Amino acid sequence: MRLQRTAGILLATALVPTLLAACGGSDSGDKVASDCKPKHTFNTVTKGTLTVAGYDLPPYGTLKDGKPGGIDMDILAEIAKRECLTVTPKWMAPAAVIPTVQSNRADTGVPDWYRTAARAEIVALTDPMYQDEMGISSKTGISKISDLTGKKVGTVDGYLWVADLKKYLGSTLKIYPSTVNLNQDLKAGRIDIAVDSYGSQKVTNPDNKVTIAEPEPSVAASKEPAQAAFPVPKSNTALLAAFNANIADMRKDGTLAKIVKANGLEEKIVEVGAPRLIK
Repeated sequence: MRLQRTAGILLATALVPTLLAACGGSDSGDKVASDCKPKHTFNTVTKGTLTVAGYDLPPYGTLKDGKPGGIDMDILAEIAKRECLTVTPKWMAPAAVIPTVQSNRADTGVPDWYRTAARAEIVALTDPMYQDEMGISSKTGISKISDLTGKKVGTVDGYLWVADLKKYLGSTLKIYPSTVNLNQDLKAGRIDIAVDSYGSQKVTNPDNKVTIAEPEPSVAASKEPAQAAFPVPKSNTALLAAFNANIADMRKDGTLAKIVKANGLEEKIVEVGAPRLIK
């Protein structure tokens, strides 16, 4: 979901070594049976494991005490199981994730990365796994963007709606570097309303009323749900094909829906329609 602008992604590439120095990482700890037969053949950054760049964004991706969780990580764990691999999460600053994948330092990235035309120029994107929408978290259940006027509103840098919302709300919009920072100010009462991933707000702020933003012509992201995918290096076409095949199988056998439900969201979000890129 982060870093919608191509220039921002390319600039962040130069910062990757510094950002990675502070990364957390550990193997998932799962053992692979000696007689395991993978469904597909492809190379990974480190033989025998999927290296995953990511950061915390419940319910899509978490890493607590070295244990990965969330929708995206659960999907990757299932893919790894079917491909006779372990999973090695490498947590870092959000801005480092896409450059890390782009430069082949990781096989993929999480969580909740939107399929955008700008991003598709930098990395390959898998077929969509689920949909995510522009959510509004408040005490009163506001769903109209017009009702945000005059309120203290916060959002997270990098979302598709930030530029439009900044034009719409002006100086009353506060932009945060992460959902964690946004939620801290929301809970402390320093802002009235959070505009964020609908799924994330539903899980992280259950005491608030979280709604899907009603379509507003001047805020393009409110008019169509985004599709979430895994970014992979453009050079690893075999990995992309394997991911797509596994995602299709998991949708067909109900695994995707089960994972989404187990993480607190509605199963219907896996009904994504045809793959599309947001421009």
